[in-house]
Amino acid sequence: MPKFDLYDGHGDPVVHLGGYCSKMRGVGGKDKLLMEYFSQSLSGAALEWYTRQDASRWYTWDDMAQAFARHFQYNIEIVPDRMSLAKIEKRPNESFSEYGPRWKEQAARVHPPMEEKEMVEFFLQAQEPTYFGHLITAVGRPFNDVVKMGEMVEDGLKSSKIMSYSTLKATTQAIQNDTGSLLGQKEHDDVAMVVSETRHRPKVLPPQYTQPQLQPQTYPRAPHNPPQYYPPNNVRSYVPPPGHSIEDCRSLKREIERMIQEGVIVINDSDREHTNPLGNLRTEVSDIEVVNGFGIIDVEPSG
Repeated sequence: MPKFDLYDGHGDPVVHLGGYCSKMRGVGGKDKLLMEYFSQSLSGAALEWYTRQDASRWYTWDDMAQAFARHFQYNIEIVPDRMSLAKIEKRPNESFSEYGPRWKEQAARVHPPMEEKEMVEFFLQAQEPTYFGHLITAVGRPFNDVVKMGEMVEDGLKSSKIMSYSTLKATTQAIQNDTGSLLGQKEHDDVAMVVSETRHRPKVLPPQYTQPQLQPQTYPRAPHNPPQYYPPNNVRSYVPPPGHSIEDCRSLKREIERMIQEGVIVINDSDREHTNPLGNLRTEVSDIEVVNGFGIIDVEPSG
């Protein structure tokens, strides 16, 4: 008996029927033989479907072939495209050596056809993080080499020589959760201790702040000393600054009268009046001349 290509329910059922018939020609290709050995070309979901059927309803090979094609017609209607290839992932119980050819079979149905370089790129996009991280270096290599590398990664995961990303992530998360729990418990204990100390600690009122009252400041005043004019020698504060009239200055008149009586001042007027020597005196400060310590006044009598 020839060795058949197994059909598992994926792919074009008509293509499988044509391949099966071409191999059965060598053994006669009669309907009875075709119907009897057809189950040996099936696997997986296709074989499960076959065992649930009532074979008595199929009188000829054509009846069986039409029922088979009708049931798996959805594989013909659903034509994969490039984006759907990136969603074809490895099944949990499927080996990488089985997954690679199955994925390539779907890639061969894409229209327009894909080049091998493009096929490898979309194949890598369909991998889970662990396989993707180890196979990314295979970009640009033939598809069969990528599948072989995937088988080596699979063996490394089984022997624990390679840790999967999901396991690594779960381990890291568990460590962080344990650390976080310890830190959280420590923070909880610290807060409880602070609250306990606060409750038993005597209350201390904060110091009251009173704004100081500003007192008005007094500053000593300098005495008012009006400027004075001091003429030389014996004539002092009784003589005002030059140009000032002394007609109404009584103090000066009394002082001059005293100085005349004492002989300090000599009057050069032969007709002076004895009763009031200053009665008709009209002069300015500029008329006084000091000679040898004595003041001499030139008087011009009025009248």
